[in-house]
Order: sequence, then structure tokens, then C-alpha cells
Amino acid sequence: MSEAAAAIDDRPASVAVDFLDRVREIPDAEAYRFPSSLPGGGTAWKSLTWAETAARVKAIAAGLTALGVAPTDRVAIVAETRIEWILADLGIVCAGAATTTVYPSTNADEAAFILEDSGSTIVFAENEAQVAKLRGERKAGRLGDVRHLVTFDGTPDGTPDTGADGDWVLSLAELEDRGRGILAEDPELVDRLVAAIERDQLATLIYTSGTTGRPKGVRLTHDTWAYQAAAQQQMAITDRGDLQYLWLPLAHCYGKVMISGQLRIGYPTAVDGRIPKLVENLPVVKPTFMAAAPRVFEKVHNSVYTRMKAEGGAKYRIFTWAVGVGRKHVRARQAGSTPGVLLDLQYKLADRLVYGKLRDLFGGRMKACISGSAALSDDVAEFFEAIGISVLQGYGLTEASAGSCVNRLGANRIGTVGLPLPGTEVRIAADGEILLRSPAVMTGYHNNPDATADALEPDGWLHTGDIGEIDPDGSLRITDRKKDLIKTSGGKYVAPSDIEGRFKGLCPYVGNIIVHGNNRNFCSALITLDADALAGWAAGAGDGLADLPYADLVATPQVRALIEGYVAELNAGLQRWQTVKKFAILPRDLSVEHGELTPSLKVKRIVVEREYAALLDEMYDGTLVK
Repeated sequence: MSEAAAAIDDRPASVAVDFLDRVREIPDAEAYRFPSSLPGGGTAWKSLTWAETAARVKAIAAGLTALGVAPTDRVAIVAETRIEWILADLGIVCAGAATTTVYPSTNADEAAFILEDSGSTIVFAENEAQVAKLRGERKAGRLGDVRHLVTFDGTPDGTPDTGADGDWVLSLAELEDRGRGILAEDPELVDRLVAAIERDQLATLIYTSGTTGRPKGVRLTHDTWAYQAAAQQQMAITDRGDLQYLWLPLAHCYGKVMISGQLRIGYPTAVDGRIPKLVENLPVVKPTFMAAAPRVFEKVHNSVYTRMKAEGGAKYRIFTWAVGVGRKHVRARQAGSTPGVLLDLQYKLADRLVYGKLRDLFGGRMKACISGSAALSDDVAEFFEAIGISVLQGYGLTEASAGSCVNRLGANRIGTVGLPLPGTEVRIAADGEILLRSPAVMTGYHNNPDATADALEPDGWLHTGDIGEIDPDGSLRITDRKKDLIKTSGGKYVAPSDIEGRFKGLCPYVGNIIVHGNNRNFCSALITLDADALAGWAAGAGDGLADLPYADLVATPQVRALIEGYVAELNAGLQRWQTVKKFAILPRDLSVEHGELTPSLKVKRIVVEREYAALLDEMYDGTLVK
């Protein structure tokens, strides 16, 4: 057995073991850093050592047992990324239970479905808004087996503020107090629970949206995360001297996987899920690495260019020269050639004049970032490589616990998602689909054997739905998606056909609609209108609209306002990441004659997007939409 294989195979049954090992090994070292509100306003960063973290985690684990949570029971978390999310998750893990993750932005109906389908019995709810949402679903009888809410910031039941009887809602402090009472009588309880965890025991349920219908619960075992932790240690992208900045949503597998490696390796992590604070926090925290979705890098790239262009003059000329030099230097290294003496000298000068100042935006110590959840533009990746911050693009999906391939530090192959993780197998099927097999792959979809059979082969190979190829050096390159499913640069899956169908049901004037957004930071739409239906509307609208030809009519502000109303109605029924932020009305309907429709009148999405590529780019150019 190779040394690499041995490092992966010599892993515990659960990251709970990794966690307790770190506590014993470096109890007084910093584990987490997080923002805390000051009495007079503002925030300050506080820290928890590994020993302090363990004290709270063990209290939470013991408190959960006091509420009747047994090994393999599901406990949900509905909250933004914050230190309490991590403490709750570790408490669930150390109790031998399984975490059901729920985005706090999930609407009440879908949140209730996830909690009921998962069989969750306890829910950590972030604040009053989440408590109110779930309380309403409880009254309607749609929360299944949920017995208690534990709130991070909300008001517990039985207080003058709530006027409620009983203890359906507890505070996190109350849960920890109960746990400490139990540990006073049985201090070894949590150690026994961790030792009893089996490798193939359910650890996490993450619900991911499909093309239609309800989301599917991905079943990930304790071994899944233990494997990811061991693989991260083996790749040596990080070490104990690093400081991670973690803002990723922890309801997503990408955020979860960044916790697992930390527990194994032992570096501290600064936690703050408030995206608007990201730019402000980086120079303060001064992290050495960070994982993010492509949109973050796109925003930084675009804002730097916009700001420098606005300054103009000599500064802009120096900036464009420096970036050009950096790109040439990167391309030479990517091609495997030597940049040359002159280019090296120019690069060093550009670094002193420009690159160093740009790195200061990230705190000045950032050695690398990891990009995942969607494709990263080669142009953006090249820009960051040029300024001295490698953005290592990776690849994975929820069904494989986020990490399957990633570029390596010092060997970043721009345009690829890198080499497979140690212990992960990748192959390309006859139709070009990427197949994966590793300990990171799910055991199946919760309560959904048919979907499981479609995704997993009996011998463990996972169908990804992505099309790709493997370079001669073994790096994977993603070339397309097999299914009609788009993924925003924020990492969210969107089913365009579902949204298009909804709009056609709402708007009586629509001809065709094409929802666009793959690798973009929001969804947009190209809309055509039915000429006859629109003519009927124009006849009663006045202002001489009835006399206008179709192309002129659809360009009027009155028609624009008409369609905006229907788009707003559409968006009201969608999740935030599905909403159509911008749309354009095309000057004519799609047709078979122009090659945009098949003879059976199905839209050729690729043809339409190619034909109107410039129009689509205009809707995203220079626009940042949250």
C-alpha cells in the first residue's frame, strides 16, 4: 500500500474522533474566531480554544440526549453561517446523531417538507423569524416528528415575551445548561457516544433541488466526512499554521466539507456568514486561505477593473500594463515554458507597483483560494494567478459530499478542476458523462429508492449529469451538463423548464421564455410575446399602441411594464436564487425557420442563447445583484 493510500485508509470512523483528538493534542490553541457585538455598537472578534469549543460541544451533545435524541436520530439546523451553527453541528455529531441542513431562506412549505421527510426531531432555529416560520407550520400540523426548537437568538417559551406554555422553544443556553447537568453526573457520556459511532452510520442529510418536484435528501455517512478530512490532509494545501476564513453557507456540502478538514488538521477558522461583511473582514482577519463560489471572485475582479477605469490616467495605464504582464507570465508557466529574464523583471516590478496592493484587499497573507460550486471563468482565474493568489478550482456535488477533484497548490491547471482527491476514482462513460466512485459518495437519496437507482450503479459509480474529459496529466475538465439544469455562479441549481412553465401559466401574452443563468450570478430571461394576444391588449390600451408593428410595440415602456408585472408575480412564488432579476423582450418570436425551434416546436436553448449572446451579456455586464 502506498503512503498516500495508507493516509486515507488510516482514518477514524467519524470526524468526531478527529475533533476530540485535536482537543487532547492542542487544547489551548485557537480553534475558532467569530464576530461579537459590542455594548456601545460595532463588533469585535472573539476566539474559542479547542478546549473551550469542546466544553460547549459536549454540553450540546449531552443536552440533546436529555431531549431524547439517540444515535442516527435527525436533528436539523436552520441558520446562517455562524459559530453557533458549527457548535450545534459538532454537538449533533458527537451525540452520534445526524444533521439535517436547511437554508434559512427556504420558504415555510419547503422547510416543513424537509423536516417531515427527514424525520427530524429537534431543530436549531437561528432567530425569531425562523421560530415564527416553523411555529406556523407546527400549527398547521406539517412538522412531522419535531419535538423542540432550540434557538440561537430567539426567545424561549414560557417567558413574558412569548406568553407560551411548555418548552417547545428552548434557548441554546438552556440546552447547554441541561447538558452540563448530565455531564456532572456522567462526564464520560460524550466520549462513549463518539466511540460507538460506526463508519456507515448516517451523519448528514442535505436536500438538493432536482429538475422538478420536491428536493431530494442526500444521505452522507460519518465515513464520508472522515474521508474528506483525511484527503484534505493528504493533499497538503493547508497546514496547522493556516487561518481559514469561512463564510460559505453551512447548509451546503461545500461549507460542511471545509469544517471536516479543519478538525483533522487543526488550523483555526474565522467564521462569519454575512456576505456584505466579506470585503470589510478580510483585511482585519488576514486569512491565509478561503473557499468561495465563483461569484465572489467575479465580483472582486469586476470591482477592481471598474474602480481602476474610473480613476483613469496614469494609474489605469499602469494597472492595465501590470495585469497584461501578469497574464503573459501565467500563460508561460501554464504552457510549461520559462517566462524569460525580461518578463520576470517586468513581473517583479508589476508586483511592487500593483499586485501587492491588490493582495492587501484579501488581508495580505492569502496564499490560495478554492473555487467550487460552479465553473470559474478562465479569465478571472488567470487574473488572480497573475496577482499572486492562486484560485484552485475544484469539482464535486452534494451526492459526493462536495469534494471529488481539485487543483493543487503550485500546480494550478487553469481551465480544469484538477486531479481527483486521493482515494477518488473518475471515469468518463461512453456518452461523455463523468462518473465518480469514492468513500465520499452518498449511500442514496432518503426515502427515494427510484432516484437512488437512477444515480448510483450497483458497484458504487455515481452518475454526475456532467460531461467532461480527462487531460493527459489526469486533470478533469468539465465541458457541459448532461441534463437540462443550470447552476448559478453562487452554486445554486435552477430548473429552467419549471420556471418557464410557471411563467407561461401566469402570463397570457407570452410566446416563449428562455431562463438563462448557468455560471452567472443570477437568473435572467429572454421573452417573446404572442403577436395576436398582444395585439388584443394593445387595442384597448390606447396611446396609439394598436397602430404599432410588433417590433415597435414590444419596445414600448407600456409593454415593458405589463411584462414586469407578470415577472414580479412569477418571482413571488420562487426561491430567492431562482428569481428572474432581469429580462429582455425579443423583437420577434422564435421560429422553426430561424432554427430556434424543432419541428415539434421545442426550443433549442443553445441556439437561442448563442444567437442572443450579446444581449444576455449586456444584462450581466457591470451589474452586481445580491
